[in-house]
This record gives sequence, structure tokens and C-alpha cells, in this order.
Amino acid sequence: MKGRAETSPGTDEGAVEEPFEDTPGAAPGRVSWKRDLARSLCRARDIEKVLGVTAGSLEAVCAAYPARISPSVRQALSGPCGGPENPVWRQFVPDPREPDGTGEEDPLCEEAQSPVPGLVHRYPDRVLFQVETRCAVYCRYCLRKRLVGKKQEHGKEALEEGIGYIRKTPAVREVVLSGGDPLLLEDSVFFGLLSRLRDIPHVEVLRVHTRAPLALPSRITPAFARRLARFFPVYMNVQANHPSELGGEGGRALRILGAAGIPLGSQSVLLRGVNDSAETLAGLFTALLRLGVRPYYLHHLDRVRGAGHFYTPPGRGLRIMETLRARVSGMALPRYVVDLPGGAGKAALSPQTILGRRGGKWRVRSATGRVVEMDED
Repeated sequence: MKGRAETSPGTDEGAVEEPFEDTPGAAPGRVSWKRDLARSLCRARDIEKVLGVTAGSLEAVCAAYPARISPSVRQALSGPCGGPENPVWRQFVPDPREPDGTGEEDPLCEEAQSPVPGLVHRYPDRVLFQVETRCAVYCRYCLRKRLVGKKQEHGKEALEEGIGYIRKTPAVREVVLSGGDPLLLEDSVFFGLLSRLRDIPHVEVLRVHTRAPLALPSRITPAFARRLARFFPVYMNVQANHPSELGGEGGRALRILGAAGIPLGSQSVLLRGVNDSAETLAGLFTALLRLGVRPYYLHHLDRVRGAGHFYTPPGRGLRIMETLRARVSGMALPRYVVDLPGGAGKAALSPQTILGRRGGKWRVRSATGRVVEMDED
């Protein structure tokens, strides 16, 4: 079906720190997602005070890479399993090891493959549309640490340019809305954007990549889910890296989306000290499947600057996947993929694509047949 534009996309309509009325469609007594977001921990001194981190240890980290710990994530950090050994803590609490200078700011060469600001056109038939720079929570391993949480310089103009590029490029039949997180857009902007994309004849499939259902579950209401379902076919990929992220309100949000008929997939990242074991990933993938979410990708961590302490060698990832094949059903088994250096695109890591090692590097064949070298350790 073709949707009708409700408004032109633009920048956010008001700062999240201001009081807002409860979101239409929310259950009685539920706080609006904007008020929920305003309760996040963002300043180093607040994180240190609330979480008991050594005073002054996070100032330099947060100056380089913004922090945001949503109420939902903060709840997962409390209790007897709290502290730096908690896998959720490791993902979201700033770490003094981040500004170490290793890695690359743009390891996938996205900027070189951006014909207009905020839009990446790497594959002929689909584009990645970065429609927002904010997220409900800032992952410390984020691929776009150079961008997320920073001021959105282009705003409405970039959205207009992106829509214009897609409209004049008939080869594009699939649009992936990403960011940042597209669900931090106002409803009027988000659904207006979907309407305008759906009105482009050659755009057949829409995808939304988000962490909001788990990091900011108040964002997902039955009314929101029903409205999103009108843009069929629209798919949603959520990110989850550990089974402990799936309880409570986050699980409820996923069930609301599934009940509305939104096809759900998951993308996870292999992270040292978080989920680099077959036992943890088996628990994650089977729990996702129980919530109606099909595990889609397990990403090998990109060599992004500020995330080197999370890196797991690909050999370990391959061994974990071999173990998982004997422990979980095929429905619960994602593809283990790497975004190859130099903007060469994704490749599944498997015996068929890994051609061997040479000089401390793996030689991997991309989907187009190109052979690319990547670091082993």
C-alpha cells in the first residue's frame, strides 16, 4: 500500500529535557517516552555519582564520546549483578580505555560512499538512510562513534536531499532507516518520512534499525505499532547482545510489535567480555526467538576507534558458531558477518569465504568476489 505524507521530515520538535504530554496510545499511567528519555544519565558526574564510578574518571571519555544511559538500561545495571563485570554495564557505561587512539573513525568508509549527507549507497539496490544522530542509549562499541550524540548539522536539509536522491535513483528498491536511532524522531516526522518513501514507486521495502524497543521500551505503544504496520512491507531489526537485555518492559515492547504484524529480526555484535561464548549467545538467540524475533546477523566488531577493548579475533567467533550449530535450531542461528575494510561490504565468515591467513591477516572473499585482507587480532 502507499502511505500519505503527514508532514515533511525535519529536525526534532523540542528538546527531550522539556516536559511533554503522555504519548497518545500509551497505557494509563505510563510515562511518555520523551519524559523517560529526559531521565537518562548523560553527564560524567551524574554517571559517577549514581553508579559509583571513581570520581573524575569519565570526564575525558564523555568529552570525546557522548554518553546516555536510559532508565531501562540503568535498571539492568542495578542489583547484585551490577558493576563493571555486568555485561550490560560493559556495553553502555563509558570506559577510560575508549580514547586510546586505536582503530579508525570511519572503518567502513561510509563517508566516501555517501552521495548526499547522511545517506550511504554501498549496494546497488539499497541505501542506508541515517535520519537521526541521537540514540536512546549510546553503545560504547558503536560503529558511528564519530557521529552519534553529536549535533545534527544538516537536519531537515539532509532528509530532503536523501529523499531526493532516492527518488531519482530507480535502482534503489530498499531503504534502511538508521542513525543514530530513527525512533528518536517525532512521530509526525518519522511517519511522514515513511509516507514519502512509500510514495516513491521503485521503493519496495522499508527497514527500520533501532535499539529503542529494548533501550527505551516506552517508545513502543500499541498505537505506534498499528500505525507502523500500515506501511507494509516494513521490517524492524532490533539490537540485543545479551539475554539480560530481554526481560521486563523490553520484552513487552517486542511482543507489541509482533502482535501488530511487524516482522522482527535482530542484529548482535560479538563483544569481548559481553557475549563471546557459545553459552551466552545460545541463551540470547533462543530468548529472541521466543519473543518472535528472528536472529539475523551476528556482527564481527568493526575496527572503530574507541572500541578496541571489545575486539574478539574472528577465529574465536568461528569456533563459537560451530558450537552453536550443534546446540540451537537453524531458526535461532544468525549469519556471522563482517563488514570488510575499505567499504567492500559485508561477507559471511565461514570456511567458504575465508581463504586463509597471510602475514597476520585473514584473506576474505566478499559477496562480489573481491578478496580483502583483515587483521587477525
